[in-house]
Amino acid sequence: MQPGSTVPEGTLDAPGATPDPAGPAAAPSAPAQAPDPVQPVVPPARSGETTGSDVPLGAPAPFADAPEPLPDRAPAQAPDPVPPVVPSARLGEAAGSDAAGADVPLGAPAPFADAPKPLHDPDPYSTPPYGEPGPWAPAPPVQHPGVTPARGTAIPAPPSPTAGPSAPHPPAAAPVPPVTQHAAAPAAPLPADAAAPSGGHVPAPPPPAHPGTPAAVTAAAGTAGGPAPAPSADPWQRYDPWAAPAAGVAPLQQNGAAVLTRGQRRKRARKALAGAAVLLALVSGGIGGIVGAYLERNGGVGQVELPQAGKESADRDPDSVAGIAARALPSVVTLHVAGSDESGTGTGFVLDGRGHILTNDHVVEPAGSDGEITVTFNSGDTAEAEVVGRDSGYDLAVVRVRGVSGLQPLPLGNSDNVRVGDPVVAIGAPFDLAGTVTSGIISAKERPITAGGESGDGSDVSYVDALQTDAPINPGNSGGPLLDAEARVIGINSAIRSAGGGDLDGGQAGSIGLGFAIPINQGKRVAEELINTGRATHPVIGVTLDMSYSGDGARVGTKGSDGGSAVTPGGPGDRAGIEPGDVITEVDGQRVHSGQELIVKTRAHRPGDRLELTVVRDGGERTISLVLGSSED
Repeated sequence: MQPGSTVPEGTLDAPGATPDPAGPAAAPSAPAQAPDPVQPVVPPARSGETTGSDVPLGAPAPFADAPEPLPDRAPAQAPDPVPPVVPSARLGEAAGSDAAGADVPLGAPAPFADAPKPLHDPDPYSTPPYGEPGPWAPAPPVQHPGVTPARGTAIPAPPSPTAGPSAPHPPAAAPVPPVTQHAAAPAAPLPADAAAPSGGHVPAPPPPAHPGTPAAVTAAAGTAGGPAPAPSADPWQRYDPWAAPAAGVAPLQQNGAAVLTRGQRRKRARKALAGAAVLLALVSGGIGGIVGAYLERNGGVGQVELPQAGKESADRDPDSVAGIAARALPSVVTLHVAGSDESGTGTGFVLDGRGHILTNDHVVEPAGSDGEITVTFNSGDTAEAEVVGRDSGYDLAVVRVRGVSGLQPLPLGNSDNVRVGDPVVAIGAPFDLAGTVTSGIISAKERPITAGGESGDGSDVSYVDALQTDAPINPGNSGGPLLDAEARVIGINSAIRSAGGGDLDGGQAGSIGLGFAIPINQGKRVAEELINTGRATHPVIGVTLDMSYSGDGARVGTKGSDGGSAVTPGGPGDRAGIEPGDVITEVDGQRVHSGQELIVKTRAHRPGDRLELTVVRDGGERTISLVLGSSED
């Protein structure tokens, strides 16, 4: 027999052997249909045994020095070590027949000289595995149950069987229980004269995995002479981390999770980044809120430095309020008047380079004939002034300063060009606050107002066909200029309507948005007369009005102030055909509702101007045309 060969399973006996007639009687318990034969384990060939001959499966070993089988031990003794499986008896063969030879326990020591020696001395206490079987059973090898492959892991394919010598198909054999054998006993070599089945050799079984352990069980071929399968894999699935992976077997994964694709990994990474960004934003917002609340409650940290705009150009649009004020302020002055009985403050503006300054009559009135008037310019320079002329009926006056050079006169506009809604700027010294600039619009035109009358005889009453503005005008603004968008004078600030009902700086009430200015066209005519002649002329109709009349219009009285006729004989009214008791309702097509309004409309003209009057007499209306006369006539 060749070393390492395996005896194939078959029904052939040794040459010349006669089947034992007692064979069928020896196995009466065999079933009608025999199961698969038990795969025998044949010990490896030892040195010195004859090769090239096959021994039939189940035949006794023909070597002479095989030891006798050990007798069975009593149940009270320690159990015998697990022996290897021996071949089962075949049909027609008696178990333990002398014709076939005595059975030799598998694993008995071989009687050859070069048998391997134990690495240690015999154990005097007979402790396995070095000595004889002791009172303890040998520990079984470490068992590693097979691990169930993870989901999706390929199952190792069984090794391919190798072809073996062909043999006749043996009949089914009855199952034979395993026979015990002493552990760690080396197998005996086969004799040289052992017969081998004809036409083949016995392949050697694989060597044992570890010294001292039973030989591995080999599977016999399906039929006698057929291919013998290769040794099966380790039944205990012992894992060696250092061993190379078997061919055709995929490596096991650490877990059963599916491998993510590249797109899934990118998607997961994007989700992780988005979550991290949201978390960072929440944390940053929370920290910022806490820090902000702390700084707000505790006034911040360190020194306080407030933000501020840088320096800009001082130039402004000439049409803006700032541009208008910049051009007009050098020509506006403040007047301080002091008399024997009273004093006051007002505003004026320069008319020409000779030192003439226009203001209101009620501003210079406290000075009287021996009072003092001091003019303060925008630059801060001051000069004494004297009255050139004044007129209480128009509430205008002209004063003059001497010895002052570099005066800048304000340009004069045309009040007839003004329209309601035009922007205006007022400059003055309200409550002695020089250089105060306010702005607004023209609220109305030709608003008839009267001011003064403190004397009681009506000699100080002024009648003004005024421009109404909402630019704030307060006591101290009287006499100051009302400018249009081109910084031209279109009016002289003269009176205000206060909440207390006073006019023309009445009391010390403040502005409620109702300011009145004398139109510059009227102011220019009066100023020229005052400068040239020292007095102003008043246009007159030549009639005496009934101021107590409460009806609509202005009624001519029945008697004059001296007891004579209410219509001055030879005057403008007499020549036009006006009679006592007539009611004048219109002047140049504009409705008049009282005697005061008729006076205002008349004084808005120059002497010599022609007027068209609508008169109601005896229930009928008629139109009368007349030429205005002068109060000097």
